Amino acid sequence: MFNSFSAALSALKAHTAAVDAVGHNLANTNTTGFKGIDVAFKDVVAQSLSGSKSENGMGVGRLATVRNFSQGAIQSSNGALDSAVQGNGFFVVNDATGQKLLTRDGSFQVDQQGYVITLTGERVQQYTAAGLADIKVPVGSVAATPTSAVSMVANLNSAAAIGDKFTTPVEVVDSLGNRHTVTFAFTKTAANSWDYDVTVPAGDLATGGAVTLPGTKTLTFDATGKMTAPAYAPAATPPTGSISVKVSGLASGAADLDMNWNLYDTKGVATLNQFAQSSAVSKSDQNGFVAAEITSIGMSDGGKVMARFGNGQEKSIAQLAIALVSNPGSLASVGDNNFKTTSDSAAPVYGVAETGGRGKVKAGALEASTVDLASEFTKLIVYQRGYQANSRVITTTDELSQETLNLKR
Repeated sequence: MFNSFSAALSALKAHTAAVDAVGHNLANTNTTGFKGIDVAFKDVVAQSLSGSKSENGMGVGRLATVRNFSQGAIQSSNGALDSAVQGNGFFVVNDATGQKLLTRDGSFQVDQQGYVITLTGERVQQYTAAGLADIKVPVGSVAATPTSAVSMVANLNSAAAIGDKFTTPVEVVDSLGNRHTVTFAFTKTAANSWDYDVTVPAGDLATGGAVTLPGTKTLTFDATGKMTAPAYAPAATPPTGSISVKVSGLASGAADLDMNWNLYDTKGVATLNQFAQSSAVSKSDQNGFVAAEITSIGMSDGGKVMARFGNGQEKSIAQLAIALVSNPGSLASVGDNNFKTTSDSAAPVYGVAETGGRGKVKAGALEASTVDLASEFTKLIVYQRGYQANSRVITTTDELSQETLNLKR
């Protein structure tokens, strides 16, 4: 009879722990990257001194908890560095003691020292060839990028008279970040034939400076207005029908400009045509950038931390490390949405998103909690009924004990 007391008491403790687990899940319904906790009940079988086991058990054993690492819903967010793992893997962070922790919470921000951190201050790790490292936003200005390629999409008027000239300017950048206006001039010399020349303002050049152009300086077109020379030649130097344009002796003291004027796009389509329309440029482009400072930091898909500069340039300064753990259920929660490995955990394998079975990293998004409200409330009702039933066992056993005591009267 007294075994029923201990059996019911163990059940009360187990159901209390189960209700606590449900309460913890419900409290974290809106916690980013939270993984719900499932509970597992197990029975205890009585064993005599002789080693034989009784059919009458001893109640419920210590409750086992299992972390549910299913995929949470991916929700859009407004944070510049917000990220979500879609699939397998964890973000890697370092706490104040240097211990590596894992998390699915991608709510990242930049601290006063320029480090990318979590909302609770752990430093987010990047993956490099040398291993993991903190992500720190560089300070100061980025050096100028001199122009090495220019291009334009333009039409040369086939109805123009012989000797007519059309000019268009393109602004380029030297190695010191100075801007220079390079003027491209086209002169019609015959039907379907145009000569070209390139000039820069005299004030931009030191004594003896000149713009050097190779070849005959002639563009030719066929009867359909398609450019035939210079021809598209991928294996040539410069490649793809480009014309080498060199500006030597810059007065600014910058290095000589050595540019390729690309006459064809990446698909081999000519960017210059000749039709019976006014000569005009619809688009021009060059790949140089002046010196500038970082104006903002953002995240791109794949986990790349992007720096945006005042000159419009964007550069990747780091890529988030993604840890793969083959048995994530063995991880232990340490609070603040972080997990650590245990003695039962497989060693984390670090890499980048979409490699080695790792999931994708979605920028501008966060992973929602895996807690299902309907399921949790259903469990709460079941655990409450279990607690009530076992409390009745105790009261019934108490009544039976009282009846036994009354037999002596």
